[in-house]
Amino acid sequence: MDTEDPWLSDSQQRTWRRWLTVERLLPAALARDLQAGSGLSLPDFEVLVGLTESPDGRLRVGDLAQATGWERSRVSHQVTRMENRGLVRRRGCAEDRRGAFVHVTDAGRAAIEAAAPAHARAVRRLVFDALDAERLEAFDAALADISEALSREKDPVDR
Repeated sequence: MDTEDPWLSDSQQRTWRRWLTVERLLPAALARDLQAGSGLSLPDFEVLVGLTESPDGRLRVGDLAQATGWERSRVSHQVTRMENRGLVRRRGCAEDRRGAFVHVTDAGRAAIEAAAPAHARAVRRLVFDALDAERLEAFDAALADISEALSREKDPVDR
C-alpha cells in the first residue's frame, strides 16, 4: 500500500462514508429507543453499566472516566444530572480525601435492570440482525484489528 498517497481508494472511501453514516445514525437510533422505553439517555446508561458491572456498585470518578472514555469534567456533569434524578450518589473517599466515589443507587439499579433487555433487543435489531454468522465473525475481527490499532495510536511506542 502506498503510504505517500494521502487519498483513500474508492473502496476505502465508500467504506469510510458508510462507517460515518453508521456512527451518526446508530447512536441516535439507540438514544431514541432508550429514551422512549426507559427515560434514560445513552450517557445515563453508560454510567449505570460501568457502576453495576463494578463488584461493589461504585467507581472512583477517574475510573468511571476511563471506563466511559470521557473527560473527568464530562463525568462530573453527567453524575450531577444523574444525582439530581436519584440514579447515583457521590461520596468522598476515606483513603483519599480529594477523591470521590460514584455509587449506583437502588433507583439507578432498577432503572438499568428495566432498560437493559429492551436496549439489548434494539442493538440486536439495529446491528446484529443485519449480519449472518460469517459476516458477524468478519465484523468482529475487523473491529478487533481497528481497536488494536487505535490502542497503539493512543500510546505510541515508536513515532
